[in-house]
Amino acid sequence: MADSAMEVLTRALSGHGINEKAMIETLGKWDQEEKRLFRKSSSQFFSEDERCCFERWEEHGMRLLKHEFMRFKNAMVLWTTHPWERDARLVKEALSKGHHGQNLNILIEVACTRTSDELLGARKAYHSLFDLSIEEDVAAHMNGPQRKLLVALMSAYRYEGPKYKEETAKLEAKEVAHAIEEAATQKSSLIEHDDVVRILSTRSKHHLHALYKHYNEISAGRSIVEDLRGDLSLQEAVLCLVNPVKYFTQILNVALRVEADKKIKKALTRIVVTRADKDMKEIKAEFKNEYEVSLGERIESVCNGSYKDFLLTLLARSD
Repeated sequence: MADSAMEVLTRALSGHGINEKAMIETLGKWDQEEKRLFRKSSSQFFSEDERCCFERWEEHGMRLLKHEFMRFKNAMVLWTTHPWERDARLVKEALSKGHHGQNLNILIEVACTRTSDELLGARKAYHSLFDLSIEEDVAAHMNGPQRKLLVALMSAYRYEGPKYKEETAKLEAKEVAHAIEEAATQKSSLIEHDDVVRILSTRSKHHLHALYKHYNEISAGRSIVEDLRGDLSLQEAVLCLVNPVKYFTQILNVALRVEADKKIKKALTRIVVTRADKDMKEIKAEFKNEYEVSLGERIESVCNGSYKDFLLTLLARSD
């Protein structure tokens, strides 16, 4: 399978174009091991990063491939890139283009929806690719209270197991509720509250799920996300941590609007590629339930050409 793809890629770099349909049929069905073997055997596109033990794209190969693939070039590059490098480059791109709107979403998304090991891998790749840490770069590019929140989230290495203390979760739900009330009274930003940042950046996701449930109980059925409408960064961080499927569904819906700007539309590629082998089945179910149309149908009606075909191929992996 890798040999077939190599032939197509070699033709692409010769400047004679590619068979996009064959590429979709080949690469779109690969599992993680097949992608790893492809990176290992494709020295003209990837080199071994001996320090961090992953296969990284060669810059010249990436530039040529991106140019040749045209509309679905970014999806193909993201799909074949090692997940550590992919997340590291997503963070770097977000930081290099400022820290407003969708770019800030990317930082929160990577920090809060990846496992501890995935985030640690992205941090390792960032060291190797850019000769500095994610935390260092975030701190250099961000200003104000958002800097403290994002550095803390990016630095996290959460416990991934199922155990947590129910009483502690209940107590911290009360602390968060009190902090929200206090911030509303004083008209201050909740991001400046040290305990809220500590809880969100250190507690396990099982713990945060329990905290979320207890918050609903003590706030007459309102959720933390609802009560954080004045703090968009915190709102998105909480949603990514406790209900990433809902978060991704909402972002996809916005990205698939005809009037969405170019920057927001890029989220469609990012989410379909990064979640194809994670929770895409749940995302598709949530999308259908929320918007009464399937995600595939929305993509069919909005997207075009090989880009559309490739996205639909990745969606079909979770059927």
